[in-house]
Amino acid sequence: MSFERRTIHVDGLTTSYLEAGTGEPVVLLHGGEFGGGAEIAWENTIGSLAEHYRVLAPDMLGFGESAKVVDFTDGRGMRIRHIARFCEVLGVSSAHFVGNSMGAINLLVDTTSEHPMLPVRSLVAICGGGDIQRNEHVAALYDYDATFDAMRAIVAALFAGPGYPADDAYVQRRYEFSIAPGAWESLAAARFRRPGLEAPPTPSSARAYDRISVPVLIIEGAADKLLPLGWSADIAGRIRGARSAVVADAGHCPHIESPDAVNELLLDFLKGVS
Repeated sequence: MSFERRTIHVDGLTTSYLEAGTGEPVVLLHGGEFGGGAEIAWENTIGSLAEHYRVLAPDMLGFGESAKVVDFTDGRGMRIRHIARFCEVLGVSSAHFVGNSMGAINLLVDTTSEHPMLPVRSLVAICGGGDIQRNEHVAALYDYDATFDAMRAIVAALFAGPGYPADDAYVQRRYEFSIAPGAWESLAAARFRRPGLEAPPTPSSARAYDRISVPVLIIEGAADKLLPLGWSADIAGRIRGARSAVVADAGHCPHIESPDAVNELLLDFLKGVS
């Protein structure tokens, strides 16, 4: 099933999103890497879900065709508030949410907060929530200099196998997304620090998981280069009734690298919730 790209204004901010299907809403939140966005993240997912659900996949602020804006004191909070208002503008009062990497972390940050803002009926976190490792692959994500070779390093960090980084057309596609007007600037600006300040810590897995009361599925890539093996079971064990699953031979984006396996996991989980 194909999807349609639509654009709305959310509190004055241009917000682009993909939509397909009918039924209960499922909101897909992409990762935060340079060159990321709704289409490249979820193009292998939307069709399967749209056979049963209304799928909404927004470009988060700073990505894709959405507004290139930055909040230097609460960037994550701004994106969470924006998605909450996005749902409100579209009349979505309750939805299943699926997030990858940054999108998953944002979901877990919100649902473990004292006052959650997102209308979460159920939550799937794909490769987001564990303690990010300090290695060359994380450095490739954070230190991107807007060159083609640096984008290849990002692609190598995201996937387990050599196929994606060796595919020049795929790397070029992500590269073009990363150098769209304002795209590199908005992500790079979020990392600005005045001289003398230490770099901020990477997102932590320490959260008030006892506050989560909705059904949860945590999905891990068995060959993820950014997160430690076994993190998904650890997080799921701290959430009442949560499940975890490991996708074999997949890295940080198993929904792209092993879409059939992830789509099966998603549909089975959502069927159980519905």
